[in-house]
Amino acid sequence: MNDSKPSAQLRITRRTPAYWRVTIDNPPINVMGPPMVRDFQHVIEAIEADEQVRVVVFDSAVDGYFLNHSDFNARFEDLTSMPNGPTGLPPWPDVLVRLTHAPVASIALIRGRATGNGSELTLACDMSFASREKTIISQWEAGVGLVAGGGPMARLPQLIGRNRALEVLLSSEDLSGDQAAAYGYVNRALPDAELDDFVEALALRISRFDKWALANTKRLVNTQLPPEVEIGAGWDTCMASIGREHAQQSIKALMAKGFHQPGDIEERLAYHIGQLGQ
Repeated sequence: MNDSKPSAQLRITRRTPAYWRVTIDNPPINVMGPPMVRDFQHVIEAIEADEQVRVVVFDSAVDGYFLNHSDFNARFEDLTSMPNGPTGLPPWPDVLVRLTHAPVASIALIRGRATGNGSELTLACDMSFASREKTIISQWEAGVGLVAGGGPMARLPQLIGRNRALEVLLSSEDLSGDQAAAYGYVNRALPDAELDDFVEALALRISRFDKWALANTKRLVNTQLPPEVEIGAGWDTCMASIGREHAQQSIKALMAKGFHQPGDIEERLAYHIGQLGQ
């Protein structure tokens, strides 16, 4: 069954009742603003409400971008005015925490840039598989005076170790698919030509298993997760960082060079961030 239900910027395709695809589709560069956050809320609500779904794969329809950074052209108030979700957290960290706890296997299929929000979605998923040739993953925020808001400070140290987490977060550098796999940031980096078939086979395999067994196995593994208060603290600091003059000036400087548009700034964001202070 291929029952595609479009939303503004996310698309749910039910490959089978037990196996869904969620495709991110906000061209030209898959930035995430308040409308996409609301779409993610609808997606997680659908996942939680469905008794048959066992596997959800997140992928992208936009060439070169899995999920990009936040939309800095959007009205800040449109995000901050959104009510907290069922976890008590603001909408974006709420979605990520609920995805991590949802009684399904969630998989990120990463092809292109997973920058900021894309990295945070990857960390919230249960598994992630990256294109060796086409993946770039980063938490770029510290390089412009921001603090990331979707929980990487809480999640990354447990996943890749404190020192490597600090390397990723403080350097604001881009990591290739192979680098991310070597660090344990993603499960595996595969040749791009093999990525789709590998994820499809894995998702179909898991989708045939008993949901009760899958959900309870995941629940017991989740006892090792960081407490949600750490995710919330990151979001609060992120919101405080956005109004700081250093961050505002850095974003303005990037905008003047073509930030938020297809081209060299977005494709080599880490390089251009490194030039800001020179």
